[in-house]
Amino acid sequence: MDLELQGTRVLVTGSGAGIGKATAKAFLGEGASVIVNGLTQQEVDACVHDLGHYGDVSGLAADLTRTEDAERLFDFAAALGPVDILVNNVGVFSVKAFEELTDDEWLSYFNINVLSAVRMSRLILPEMLKRHTGAIVNLASEAAVKPLPQMVHYSVTKTAMLGLTRGMAELTKGTKVRVNSVLPGPTWTEGVQNYFEGLAAQKGEPIDEIVSNYFQNDEPTSLIQRFVEPEEVARMIAFVAASGAANGAGYRVEGGIIRSII
Repeated sequence: MDLELQGTRVLVTGSGAGIGKATAKAFLGEGASVIVNGLTQQEVDACVHDLGHYGDVSGLAADLTRTEDAERLFDFAAALGPVDILVNNVGVFSVKAFEELTDDEWLSYFNINVLSAVRMSRLILPEMLKRHTGAIVNLASEAAVKPLPQMVHYSVTKTAMLGLTRGMAELTKGTKVRVNSVLPGPTWTEGVQNYFEGLAAQKGEPIDEIVSNYFQNDEPTSLIQRFVEPEEVARMIAFVAASGAANGAGYRVEGGIIRSII
């Protein structure tokens, strides 16, 4: 499908691996120029090298928990031209008991998972509104709607992303700027693989057995009964970013875990 994104400029944060990298590749496949971002220049350079033969890709290392780094990334992108699409993908997760989470840990999760998107959107959304065109896609999660007891902190930050998305979308009325969110389900990224490898080592059980039992034991409402692939999320992100009538909404790509008809 041609999403008519040829010649657009896309900035994908947290795109050194996982969903972010797959998203950068998807946009390149649609003929867009893509700016990638990671925590280290080594990570960014490796991503640019891996994706370079798919199209026009460049990148910059920036820690988006820091305002000055967000401004550096914005300046880097702006020097290349206006950003047509911003994908706020930066995020982290962990499994930890609610009662063990400290205030500092809560603040750290909000800083990474929510305020990174606030910082980049605060810089880029006004420019889009001046041009009356552009799209922002925020990465939420099925946990935003179905909070996970083992990841209350993560779930709350992803719920906040839904509020941020709708609030920013309200600012776009009467323009062709759009702000939406995408809600992936459990996705087989490098981070998830590392988690399950650690769990397998801790339990002394084969990782294949733990993974195969995960949906039966932990996510029984999943209709696909498997992990989502990063490329599947990436295609949804590109589709939502390209859809002129999509604004202020959340788009699920979570395998039917959320038991709802909408």
